[in-house]
Amino acid sequence: DYYYAAWGEVIKSSLPAGINAEAEMTLTITEAGRGALGAFDTTKRKPTTKIEALALIAESGSLGGADLARHLSKSRAGAVIRELEKAGHITITRRLQAATAKPKMQQAVRLISAESTGKPLTEPQRRVIDLLSESAEPIAYARLTEMAGVSISVIRTLEKRGNLEVYAREVRRDPLAHLDATRPVGDDLKLTEKQQEALDSIVEKLDEGQYAGFLLHGVTGSGKTEVYMRAMRAAVEKGRTALMLVPEISLTPMFAKRLREHFGEAVAILHSSLSEGERLDEWNRLRSGEARVCIGARSAVFAPLPDIGMIVVDEEHEASYKQEESPRYHGRDTAIMRASRAGAVVILGSATPSMESFNNAQTGKYHYIRMAERIGSRPLADVEIVNMREVFNRHGKQQVFSDEMLAAIRENHARGEQTLVLLNRRGYSSFTLCRSCGHTSRCPNCDVSLTFHRNEARLICHYCNHVERVPRTCPDCDGPYINYVGEGTEQIEALLKQINPGMRIARLDRDTTRRRGAFEKLLNEFAGGDIDLLVGTQMIAKGHDFHNVTLVCVISVDAGLSMPDFRSAERTFQLLTQVSGRAGRGDKPGRVIIQSYHTEHYALSFASRQDYEKFYEHEINFRRAMHYPPFVALINLLVRHSDYSKAASVAAETARLIREADSEKVLRVLGPAPAPLARLKGEYRQQVLIKTRYRRQAREALDAAME
Repeated sequence: DYYYAAWGEVIKSSLPAGINAEAEMTLTITEAGRGALGAFDTTKRKPTTKIEALALIAESGSLGGADLARHLSKSRAGAVIRELEKAGHITITRRLQAATAKPKMQQAVRLISAESTGKPLTEPQRRVIDLLSESAEPIAYARLTEMAGVSISVIRTLEKRGNLEVYAREVRRDPLAHLDATRPVGDDLKLTEKQQEALDSIVEKLDEGQYAGFLLHGVTGSGKTEVYMRAMRAAVEKGRTALMLVPEISLTPMFAKRLREHFGEAVAILHSSLSEGERLDEWNRLRSGEARVCIGARSAVFAPLPDIGMIVVDEEHEASYKQEESPRYHGRDTAIMRASRAGAVVILGSATPSMESFNNAQTGKYHYIRMAERIGSRPLADVEIVNMREVFNRHGKQQVFSDEMLAAIRENHARGEQTLVLLNRRGYSSFTLCRSCGHTSRCPNCDVSLTFHRNEARLICHYCNHVERVPRTCPDCDGPYINYVGEGTEQIEALLKQINPGMRIARLDRDTTRRRGAFEKLLNEFAGGDIDLLVGTQMIAKGHDFHNVTLVCVISVDAGLSMPDFRSAERTFQLLTQVSGRAGRGDKPGRVIIQSYHTEHYALSFASRQDYEKFYEHEINFRRAMHYPPFVALINLLVRHSDYSKAASVAAETARLIREADSEKVLRVLGPAPAPLARLKGEYRQQVLIKTRYRRQAREALDAAME
């Protein structure tokens, strides 16, 4: 109800991919359909989409809905099928497909009798019997032949003689198999006074067995993770289960390792980078109670944990907890509701809490815990903001790196210390530009320019993955002067390698971590000191603990500040504070250099001092004056259609109906207007925004408009 989602979408989101049984649609043309097809004169006018669809169905005899969608676009196929059925031109039959994920089966061998009932046992046969006798468990068929050094025929002979049994057993696919499940020496390290106070407050509420919400506001490096682990352990020791949510899939291996050290085999992991089979196995372990602790990204909030006692939402402020397609749920808010229903404790942890969560703590909705010092009283990194307007004047042209940044990188390397360089934009260049006519290569499906990726020699859309070759000449004027504008992480890596040839430099972004295990491999190499400088997107900004990183460089934050989003200042402040927290986590002091053309912006000013309270005070006054969350509910209705006029007219009609239904005049309806990305994946997008303090009246008006 809260997210205005269909039941089917909700159920599908809560189950692991691969066990959802999907309906397969078969389309057959009717006599009326054949008549409509025969009556259409293709010599006089071009066939419509419906006629094209009817012709395809007639030609095939019967056609699958998915096959028709491949000929038309997916969005158009759905509408065409509905219209043809309504007109009586086709009939639709549906049948359920089998689930794609199934348990993994393995042939295993178990001992029935070690004694020979007929002929004496040969030496190979005796080796097989001895191995099975010594093993407490049955042995995998292939493993047994390898261990005994025998052929398959030896096993078959023993099976025929009744000495052993070959059978199929279910085998668990363990995504954490590579981690050591033993708890390390020094696991019970002594907590600081602040950590112990925080843990005591949480455990006290856990003992009461009722819902309680905590905002754990700790600066980067203050030891929040250890508090999470101890609180989860306390819940498990009371016979309940525990769940930990992290904002990025990339953070799950690191936290999974810590959880494995604490809880051993009782930990399961759930996220979309696992194979369907692995997800099914982990989900079943949670459902059966074999696993008592779960870690995962947003969708893990639906993990089938019985009697949940503790939920941890790490980096609760992160925008990635919000699902961008229906059901458009927020992982943090759903976790809070789940804890409330289960009588569990929920911990929201962050160095930079969201405005909503901090406001809830200020008004007493959550218990507030502040951890204002780093472990060992290590100082926060010194932050320096470089004015790129001055750098431009100094050089007479735009520079990617300031002199201050390049000097700091060289000095840091000379001391044998490591550097992180952040630019939250992947690819080599943001777009191509013809210097003769001004042409820019744009995505045919989305309202965005294509990003140049030099390593792949391709232009790529980061929204729909449309790919084009890099043009040698301008597609419009045939001019030879193609310019590449804007920097991405790929270009930053290439430039730094050129400037510092003796430095070991690597890049961490979605392009370099597509292969499974690539992310962990890169991070392990960096942690081990095999990489001197790591360039990356926001993936490097949060959660990581590298003790030899003493310098963090931020190339530009200006694009983030300029986003058409009332949260842009908050997100910029959070990103800068988080990435600044990666420096100086060991014994050596840290330094941060931020380049910007907008040095006077309050988000940069407060982030440089890591002064959350002052930023909150400034930002909350702006939100209050402009009627933005947390003071009002903000509801976004998005209308999508492949036809612009259809999208615009439906959006206008929806807005009109909502205004009509608002009898108490408590809703402010804005729009319709084109969405920030006015066209995406072949669909035009119009949005209507509703601002209100009254959610119930908003819901009633929406219901009336939708009806």
